[in-house]
Amino acid sequence: MKAVFLTLLLGLVFAVQEAPARPEASEITGEWYTIYMAADNKEKIEEGGPLRTYFRRLECIDNCEKLSITVFLTNYDSCTLITAVAQLAEGNVYRIHFMGESSLQLIRVSESMLVFDAENFDGEKITKATYALGKGDSLSQEDIQKYEEMNNERGIPNENIENGAQTDNCPK
Repeated sequence: MKAVFLTLLLGLVFAVQEAPARPEASEITGEWYTIYMAADNKEKIEEGGPLRTYFRRLECIDNCEKLSITVFLTNYDSCTLITAVAQLAEGNVYRIHFMGESSLQLIRVSESMLVFDAENFDGEKITKATYALGKGDSLSQEDIQKYEEMNNERGIPNENIENGAQTDNCPK
């Protein structure tokens, strides 16, 4: 009887820990800016790194089956604007060919914050990266704390967080 109860209890615990629900199109589409970025391989997001990305716009296409992503890529003092389209795969994970093969997920944290959670495979190594996106150039202390917790859960140390709002010198 105890074994049956424990099995039921464990089943409930795992059911509650599902992946976050995919945000609605109205919650995604619009202007978003990189406030913070972090990666388990920090050199990928440092100045001149291939994943140092400054977001400008997200847009749902075909009921969010596709996601248009407009960003600036930087290489020291130059900004290159690109738009790429990710395709929804299983669950609420999108796939895109960007600096290698990437899978990504959007997580709505609050009214003013989305987390862009990505894994990038450059042909040699997988890099976990997150981007805290906001509508302005700052986040609430509560949102920052949630972002740090999300990074810790993904194995990204807080010392690997870069302040994108302070280093973004690309056109708005």
